[in-house]
Amino acid sequence: MKLIIAAIKPFKIEEVREALTDIGVRGMMVTEVKGFGAQSGHTEIYRGAEYAVNFVPKMKLEIVVPTSLADQVVETITKAAGTGKIGDGKIFVLDVQSAVRVRTGETNEDAL
Repeated sequence: MKLIIAAIKPFKIEEVREALTDIGVRGMMVTEVKGFGAQSGHTEIYRGAEYAVNFVPKMKLEIVVPTSLADQVVETITKAAGTGKIGDGKIFVLDVQSAVRVRTGETNEDAL
């Protein structure tokens, strides 16, 4: 199993969710986060005053999928979340040792 963590632009979350549902992803966790990457924040003008925005709002997706589906999930997120502009986000793929469904006690891929 693989844990896929993706940080994407907030306005892309619904598009990404729909695309993932279409390929068979049955669940995910979504968190509103702030951070910065290559762009290191940016400056904005508000009421005539310029100020620095050091942390940019993002949506963090956490998805656990069977290893066989991981590449397709990464490709789907990349296509659905991409705008071609700086700040589109990042995707990380990690190994998952085990999973347990609390309600039934099912384990590993059966728990997904």
